Amino acid sequence: MNPNVQSSAVEEQPKRLPGFDDLRARLVFSSSDGRIWLGDQRMLLIHAKALGNLRREMVETLGLEVARGFITRMGYYAGAQDARMARSLRTGASLQEMFLAGPQMHCLEGVGLSQLVRLEFDVASGRHYGEFVWTSPVEDEEHLRHFAIGTEPACWMQIGYASGYATEFMGLPVLYREVECQAMGQPWCRIVGKPIAEWGSEASEDLRHLAYHPHEAAPGASAASPAVRCAVAPAASEADESVGISPGFNAAMHMVRKVAPTQATVLFLGESGVGKEVFARTLHRLSTRREGPFVALNCAAIPDNLIESELFGVERGAFTGVQQGRPGRFERAEGGTLFLDEVGTLTAEAQGKLLRVIQEREVERLGDTRTRKVDVRLVAATNLDLRDAVARGTFREDLYFRLNVFPIRILPLRERREDIPLLMAHFLAAFNERHCRQLSGFTQHAVDAMLSYDWPGNVRELENVVERGVILAADDTAIDTPHLFTSGEVVHTPHFSLDAYGHLVDRRTAEAPPEADHASVERRIVQLLRGEGGHEGGVSLDDIETLLLRRAIEQTHGNVSAAARVLGITRPQMVYRLKARGIAETGPT
Repeated sequence: MNPNVQSSAVEEQPKRLPGFDDLRARLVFSSSDGRIWLGDQRMLLIHAKALGNLRREMVETLGLEVARGFITRMGYYAGAQDARMARSLRTGASLQEMFLAGPQMHCLEGVGLSQLVRLEFDVASGRHYGEFVWTSPVEDEEHLRHFAIGTEPACWMQIGYASGYATEFMGLPVLYREVECQAMGQPWCRIVGKPIAEWGSEASEDLRHLAYHPHEAAPGASAASPAVRCAVAPAASEADESVGISPGFNAAMHMVRKVAPTQATVLFLGESGVGKEVFARTLHRLSTRREGPFVALNCAAIPDNLIESELFGVERGAFTGVQQGRPGRFERAEGGTLFLDEVGTLTAEAQGKLLRVIQEREVERLGDTRTRKVDVRLVAATNLDLRDAVARGTFREDLYFRLNVFPIRILPLRERREDIPLLMAHFLAAFNERHCRQLSGFTQHAVDAMLSYDWPGNVRELENVVERGVILAADDTAIDTPHLFTSGEVVHTPHFSLDAYGHLVDRRTAEAPPEADHASVERRIVQLLRGEGGHEGGVSLDDIETLLLRRAIEQTHGNVSAAARVLGITRPQMVYRLKARGIAETGPT
């Protein structure tokens, strides 16, 4: 039997999950600083009725569909966070015990009781089937307090949580759907989860609430031979669908949807590789110009002496070698959208002519004596700070204000890590088709490494790394870390070892040389208290305080709050002293 396959037999009635004393032990209420901790995550205790009133106001103000989307995505984010915590809390457990930490934490957080019906999954092959029953769900209680029994399920946040948790854990998009719900008059709530690809068209409504656009294979592609799949598969970089679920992604998409129906000039800001052109294509597709062309130009890739002819066109005989007239990008984008990437690299002369085109809505080809009217929506992008460029005199201020009508900032991938599992699955599907490969997914080590890496090249780098893994890994296997990071990338994956008390600690911290010989310091303190004259030199107050801090942390097994109480100080004071002496905190619990 494959050791990665974890399953429980199908049962007619749900059963309670096994004990979770290990999770309860990680829940800490710190009265000294007003914080609640579950593992290394700060939690919040709120009134269920307050959540219910917020839900009611959102439905009445925004409408049912919009409110459902917001609440579902909130749950998705919480589930993704708990999946990371589950892996860190149960490092020595089986995969099934590790996965079940999610439903248990959901219960511990007061959302409701989860009971297992059936769970089968294989991380390596990407297989997942989960079925759970919920009782006492807070969402249904609050929903029914304000609304009548209806025909649609109402556990929006819980469904988002289950989908986010399973997606983060598996390393590929998994969707849970609610097939029974107390808000529909049924005795309990029942959810079923499978990979998105296995749901088919019936999952489209649920995906809309998650604001997730899956990679869509060609009709019949799954049943086609590898040769046929290769023939119909698009290149991954050609996909014009934005993929993401993080708050940063959704904030940018909200801005795109708001400005898309207008004719306003849009300026995308963000680091290289964050996907500015993908967002620009999405903007075009959602605009009233969707039937017109989308023309893109990377200003940094065109030599300075050719940029004007590329933008505005050239007439025959304008300069040596031009045998016939040629329209520029503005004319070719007539009735559609012109996307200018790296606009901050334009020369001063090109900036002046671009400003005139924006103002007058007309272009003049090089070597021509007449102007041509153009109807184009301009979308620009840059990874430079244009305000700073204006201050340095390298970018025209008047052009900056013309472009900066509706700025949209795209966050770097390291600030929206929730999108990484979705992007991994999206590019894996695309490159499987493009290169005629059959990779099943990613190992847990690979997922952890991808989530730990800082991604200086952002989405473009992630795309390249996944393509590398698809090429290197063998068919019908999962991509592992050695297949991905082969170019000297530094991945800060924690390595754990046992300390003197049998607890898991970060090996890098454990192996760090101590600042002083603590046994020697302790011996000198004892000699000082006994009035004995030692031959090892004196002992300073700093040495004594450092020793006390270390002993308190050791005696409380890394519980900073408990160590602070032992020394009679507040937790913030304890944290300050630990940091001042370079003593590692092993956690807030």
